[in-house]
Amino acid sequence: MNDTVLDCKNISKSFKEADLEVDVLQQINLTIKKGEQVAIVGSSGAGKSTLLHLLGGLDTPTTGEVWVAGKQIGSLNQAKLGSWRNLHLGFVYQFHHLLPEFTALENVCMPLLIKGLTVADAKDKATTILNQIGLEKRLKHKPGELSGGERQRAAVARALVTEPSCVLADEPTGNLDKRTAEQVYERILELNNMIGTSLVLVTHAPDLAKRMDRTLTLVDGKFIDS
Repeated sequence: MNDTVLDCKNISKSFKEADLEVDVLQQINLTIKKGEQVAIVGSSGAGKSTLLHLLGGLDTPTTGEVWVAGKQIGSLNQAKLGSWRNLHLGFVYQFHHLLPEFTALENVCMPLLIKGLTVADAKDKATTILNQIGLEKRLKHKPGELSGGERQRAAVARALVTEPSCVLADEPTGNLDKRTAEQVYERILELNNMIGTSLVLVTHAPDLAKRMDRTLTLVDGKFIDS
């Protein structure tokens, strides 16, 4: 288990709509090893985002267990879950979710401050990763002053700055043009390889999926052979 950073066992997720119960995920088993890069593909409505939310502890499965860095996260209270998530997981979404009133540097500092670093250490570490991702001239700019690609790169930096065990990325460039999306993907992969973090990526881009160590296809809430 030492090289396993994320493990889900027989997880299912159902939602009730009026008198109907909709099975979104059915008996999913998935193991992510340290440093592994995995793409999850499938049509809209297949359950990809729901699965990512369960893996990240943002939602709870109807049945089954999710383990992150050796802990069954369903057994943790909200405070402990938040701390464990901050320590071991990073998140990148289709929309950057940067806080608009703070600069790029301040946004990237926040996970480090929550983790307990001093302001000076957090700024040093955040500055380093923003430099690595090509935003060295944009540290003091707020999200509204950044381009779409720059905002997403800042979001990637925020996800990776704590050097988490695993990054969960949900269509992180879905709202960018093809050229900008490719640049952001390159930065994600470069930093991911540099830090040694595992990566679980939901994507509709076949070319990117091919660059992962393996690709899993979700159809109607179940994995099928790709």
